[in-house]
Amino acid sequence: MARGVVLLALLCLAASAQLAAAGAAAGGRKMVGVYELRKGDFSVRVTNFGARLMSVVFPDSKGNLADVVLGKDTIADYVNDEFYFGPITGRIAQRVARGRFVLDGKVYHMYKNDGNNTIHGGGRGFSKSIWTVKEYVAGGDSPYITLYYRSFDGEEGLPGNVDAYVTYRLSAPYTLALHMNGTALDKATPVNFLLHAYWNLAGHGSGDVLGHTLRLSASRYAVLDEELLPSSGRVVPVDGTLLDFRRPTAIGARIHKVVSGKGVGYDTNYVIDGEEGAMRPVAMARDGASGRKLEMWANQPTMQLYTGNYLNHTKGKDGKVYEKYGGFCLETMGYVDAVNHPEFPSQTLRPGQVYRHDMVFKFSF
Repeated sequence: MARGVVLLALLCLAASAQLAAAGAAAGGRKMVGVYELRKGDFSVRVTNFGARLMSVVFPDSKGNLADVVLGKDTIADYVNDEFYFGPITGRIAQRVARGRFVLDGKVYHMYKNDGNNTIHGGGRGFSKSIWTVKEYVAGGDSPYITLYYRSFDGEEGLPGNVDAYVTYRLSAPYTLALHMNGTALDKATPVNFLLHAYWNLAGHGSGDVLGHTLRLSASRYAVLDEELLPSSGRVVPVDGTLLDFRRPTAIGARIHKVVSGKGVGYDTNYVIDGEEGAMRPVAMARDGASGRKLEMWANQPTMQLYTGNYLNHTKGKDGKVYEKYGGFCLETMGYVDAVNHPEFPSQTLRPGQVYRHDMVFKFSF
């Protein structure tokens, strides 16, 4: 067995009806495992169930180690995870209005799993699919794992076959790089992936993140309606609003005045400053008590800030319980519902075209 594999779970598909269905749809019997990448006292765990980030462990200013990613204990716990703890979501991440769109004159209908709309790829999508481990190096100078998934023609109502790859790599001390790409093989299709990790730099399950300071490289945001859809197509300045994080500001400073959809808190789609497609700063977050800091870069046009508004005595890993605002998500991606908004940059790939989504997280203390 490969060195560094953490045997938290090796599940045969027959052990779970849902895992069995996922494996059958993906093209046969597969095994699920948990894989660790380690570089000194910095470690990351990933599973090929949903290409999911399960943990990130690094020290605080006093040398105390903590896991800063919210999640579950076992793969079986992730099967019915309704909060999207740590997976790659797609083929179309975030929301699609009414679960439908028109491409080249044809109407496509997706599975509706968010009221009248589709969210994060549909009923199964990437997050509950079993990916294939293509390469895995647990240690050394640049530990990494590359995962592969064939998204098939008609999956969740989407056209064409797509080859998807995700690589997690410890590229430098306390630095996690994430590279995602997807290739349209035979039909035009929308493609938009994201990482749905929840962060708490004090350590998962340590309380809320309202005291974390946050800075965003975003001077504009896309206006979302009560269904968290950009129905108006408007992109407006953050200046003078409760959504302005251009200077370091406590997440909790204004959060109770912010209404997103039907919840109180941030679920906001920011437009990242700078050249689209180029790697550029997105966010910086810091927990003052521990001294831990996260800096993030990416090459996508937007980022959804979500502050765990619907966590509610949610069972997490290590016996922890996650309450409202127990973590925050920084979801870089294309524009929300771009498939239904020609005024937004297109997410459609033609056969042979490649989608690329790169992210870098640098941690310090």
